[in-house]
Amino acid sequence: MKTPQNDTAVLFVDIINHFDFDGGDDLLANTKEILPNMKRLRQYAKDHELPLIYINDHYGLWQADFKKVTDYCKNEKSQEVIDAIGPDDDDYFLIKPQHSAFFQTPLQSLLTELGKTKLIISGIAGDICILFTAKDAYMYKFDLKIPKNCMASESKQTNDYALYLMESVMKADIDTF
Repeated sequence: MKTPQNDTAVLFVDIINHFDFDGGDDLLANTKEILPNMKRLRQYAKDHELPLIYINDHYGLWQADFKKVTDYCKNEKSQEVIDAIGPDDDDYFLIKPQHSAFFQTPLQSLLTELGKTKLIISGIAGDICILFTAKDAYMYKFDLKIPKNCMASESKQTNDYALYLMESVMKADIDTF
């Protein structure tokens, strides 16, 4: 990937997850496949001083404290993922009430204040949360890069279809990272 300009932010959506639900084992297996790519993307953001913004489900805690959400979600299934790409103290962390990282969150205001117009979006539940986030980002006129090797869903078919929609409708660049 070419060196980013200072107008880029990296979003990690729903990375902190307990995977304890119907379909969670499938999502975890597919997440582990993309984990090396997401680690590389995370390091790329750090190396290029891009803001790394984690937007996550709140799990009923309703506290934008990544340590509390991590403690709640960390278990035998999730520990590898959380330890590998969880937030650092200097990263941004927002909670969301529903699918989109923009819906009823301060994400748009944060990106505006940071002067960001380009987003690299990565994360899980690609066919739901990433898709809804991409749709809102597109509506807010952000340029989108959603690397297909940095997004996972429970099903590879639904993940591929979400990527197709994001590329064809939302004009996202889905090339691998």
